[in-house]
Amino acid sequence: MKTIGIIGAMDEEITVLKEKIDVVTAKNVIGLDFYIGMFNGNSIVFVRSGIGKVNAAVCAQVLADHFAVDYIINVGVAGAVSPELNVGDVVISKDTVQHDMDTSAFGDPLGEIPRMAESYFKADDELVKLALSAAEEICGAEKVFFGRVASGDQFISDKDKKKKLWSTFGAYCTEMEGAAIAHASWLNKIPFVIIRSISDNADNEADMKYEEFVEIAAKNSGEIVYKLLEQI
Repeated sequence: MKTIGIIGAMDEEITVLKEKIDVVTAKNVIGLDFYIGMFNGNSIVFVRSGIGKVNAAVCAQVLADHFAVDYIINVGVAGAVSPELNVGDVVISKDTVQHDMDTSAFGDPLGEIPRMAESYFKADDELVKLALSAAEEICGAEKVFFGRVASGDQFISDKDKKKKLWSTFGAYCTEMEGAAIAHASWLNKIPFVIIRSISDNADNEADMKYEEFVEIAAKNSGEIVYKLLEQI
């Protein structure tokens, strides 16, 4: 039996799991409710972390310390950065970077974390394989992409910032938690994957598109995680 931790930043991002997985118990840690259930012979722990990198990283550490999880899956929505992407598409993480990490005043490249061995955290190959398979089954192969996830404590709604994320990092999508979860997972040697459904185009109309599509996109990513859990 494995213990699988699942983090969504918002209620919308874990609603599908609440509906489909029988919750056996819940445990409140640092003011957050961690829901524990059984599915497909594995223990599933899922939680709404709250928005932003610190909330996400702390949540991942709780999963490591209090629940000894074997895997961490981050599920949710994101803004499109790659020109290939449209609202409703899905990105499975190749790796992650914190786009707002900036010590360029000391000559470091944007995104590099000073004095660390890694700044780009690679997702687990087996989890990626399962996530791609699940996403293609739910959405169709033409809507599923494998690429870099760029995270920062910013909601990107500016076409120039979007272009910079693409030209600087080659990021496929941008959001506010994934790279922090990846960072914490890497420190704890826990395999991880980030699954993001596109809710907006991260441009000047992002706020309007986000409000319109966030629930649809969140449900989509939740369905993918559920399908993935059937395969682990």
